[in-house]
Amino acid sequence: MQPELRPELLRGADALGCALDEAQADRLLGYLDLMARWNKVYNLTALRDPAQMLTHHLLDSLAVVAPLRRHRAQAAGADTLLDVGSGGGLPGVVLAATDAALKVTCVDAVQKKATFVRQVAAELRLPNLQALHARVETITTQRWPVITARAFASLPDIVALTRPLLAEGGVWMAMKGQHPADEIAALPADIEVFAIEPLTVPGLGAERCIVWMRPR
Repeated sequence: MQPELRPELLRGADALGCALDEAQADRLLGYLDLMARWNKVYNLTALRDPAQMLTHHLLDSLAVVAPLRRHRAQAAGADTLLDVGSGGGLPGVVLAATDAALKVTCVDAVQKKATFVRQVAAELRLPNLQALHARVETITTQRWPVITARAFASLPDIVALTRPLLAEGGVWMAMKGQHPADEIAALPADIEVFAIEPLTVPGLGAERCIVWMRPR
């Protein structure tokens, strides 16, 4: 574990409106440690420095915790979430580690990445986290009230690939960098962008936003 990173993690979470208790901080630092160790063999992320991974991965993912909580407080039954193209579990692992009441499924087409997320769930004792090794368009078993994606695809592609998996009344919570005006303009006419929420990630000098979408 990286105990020297705990103060920065706690400060960053406070700034993002999702203060962490000790157990949550332990889980996230344990996740960071697992990612750093597996990364030496499996190339889960291009980043190698734990301090950079904290900012670019953990805090970047923690930025959506408070917005998701607000949505769930207003949307009855939004207690399951699908993280599409999750890679090493971002943001899915972070969301599961900070909210035991949220059931998170991470799906990725690369088997080693799904295997890593399963290992994270086991080692960090996260019964609310599962991983699927699959192409998202082949999933037929379930529908989710919230579908999220980070660095996965364009907004039109996210919608096209996952629309059959969105529960009635469900929403997409797409994590993006700069305001994706061109992608929004290319969305089908029956998809509504009902909010674009700017995010400020502590220590990350880059634009971030959430694009909230739903069928009209």
